[in-house]
Amino acid sequence: MLEMLKDLQPVEVFKYFEKLSQIPRGSGNEKEVSDYLVSFAKEYSLEFVQDSALNVVIKKKATPGYENSPTVVLQGHMDMVCEKNIGNEHDFTKDPLKLRVIDDMIYATGTTLGADNGIAVAMGLAILASNEYQHPAIELLVTTSEETGMDGAMALDPKNIEGRTLINIDSEEEGTLLVSCAGGVTAKTLIPAAWEPVDANLVPYIIKIRGLKGGHSGMEIDKERGNTNKLMGRILMSVLSEIDFRLSSLNGGSKRNAIPRETDAVIMVKAEDKALVEKRISDCEALFTSELRTQDPDVRVEFEVLPTLPPEMLTKESTNNGVNYLYLVINGVTSMSMDIKGLVESSLNLGVVSTLEDSIEFISSIRSSVRSLKNELLNRLVVTAKLNGGTVVTESVYPEWAYNPTSKIRTIFEDVYAKMYGKKPHITAIHAGLECGLFAEKFGEMDAISFGPNLYDVHTPNEHMSISSVQRTWEYLLEILKNLH
Repeated sequence: MLEMLKDLQPVEVFKYFEKLSQIPRGSGNEKEVSDYLVSFAKEYSLEFVQDSALNVVIKKKATPGYENSPTVVLQGHMDMVCEKNIGNEHDFTKDPLKLRVIDDMIYATGTTLGADNGIAVAMGLAILASNEYQHPAIELLVTTSEETGMDGAMALDPKNIEGRTLINIDSEEEGTLLVSCAGGVTAKTLIPAAWEPVDANLVPYIIKIRGLKGGHSGMEIDKERGNTNKLMGRILMSVLSEIDFRLSSLNGGSKRNAIPRETDAVIMVKAEDKALVEKRISDCEALFTSELRTQDPDVRVEFEVLPTLPPEMLTKESTNNGVNYLYLVINGVTSMSMDIKGLVESSLNLGVVSTLEDSIEFISSIRSSVRSLKNELLNRLVVTAKLNGGTVVTESVYPEWAYNPTSKIRTIFEDVYAKMYGKKPHITAIHAGLECGLFAEKFGEMDAISFGPNLYDVHTPNEHMSISSVQRTWEYLLEILKNLH
């Protein structure tokens, strides 16, 4: 057994969570963790399926007295978002996470923790490994590449799953039961890039935006945190409104479903325009400091003259098109639900901007619980791209999860919670993608619910998880399984 979490309760859950933290499992790099799940199934002589997408299904028979109860599917995803602080040399392809315990919280050191969704996998393994708990037949379904578009869930063959009651353990607030979620699509805009040699008389400036919190582009989009890509668009447009400059590079964010925290741009300006450029940048920093004083008080804009000229710069047309698109592209909350108070209905997150050899690439994550509005937001991106000579391609389309008014599993979750805690749980929807919607569409009849322990600042290096909440959630799950007659 590993050491850092060995004294935490529940021991059996944290044992597997710590084991998972030692295995690289960024989206698209799940082979090792998928094979670990297979080795676990073999160790406990459990039936399993590992498919071509590296999804793993592990099956365990019902305990005595539950043989005639319907099979229940426990579900989570094995991949994690790999974000780290600048200067941190952690290699997510091979290095284990460095866990820390501070009071009631577990952190990783300078990186995301992977509690989203390692805690679901750890709970599932703990149940499968034990003979102490009462439960119906269980299928533990652990999917791949959830964080980058639910590719694993999309590739799952329905014949590998028998159960039609799904318990998804991918929520982040204890006492809240999720019964509906947004659908989504990833839109990739390509603005053509034409290059020319750098004029030796120009001055190269690098502009950096730092100090923002970032966060999950669904769960925390309503917190109005700054998006460094969009802030950079404001800076560049402010400069462009006064002087002619050329872009040499523009890069920001690293994950489409994370609000970007850092963006860099290199621009080429005339020597006589230096003072004006610096004033425009400083003025923008003052505006950002004022506008984001509550949600991002540490925002800062850094700039300096580079010691050497880059080899190439974008043409005037490519520079203008790239800056115009960055400035104009819609971002953030676009509509709120009129059915569920406080629920974001539709939003966009400009998560990644990259300068490529032949284009500037802008990747936006679109979410909506209304399919027509999701399509409308996509169409607006297409029009904005077209006005600036660009095109849009889509990927990772996933459906919304509709509310089921006759859900049996929701009633059981509500009743057990009331008996355990003397109060009702909070029933709500989420403005984020959950695999429940895709499974409902793929399997037809699927009675689903999502819950989980308290997680904070997911998709950021400050991600942390409450130890006591994990214990209560674990006890709640065991009682739920006991009540599934």
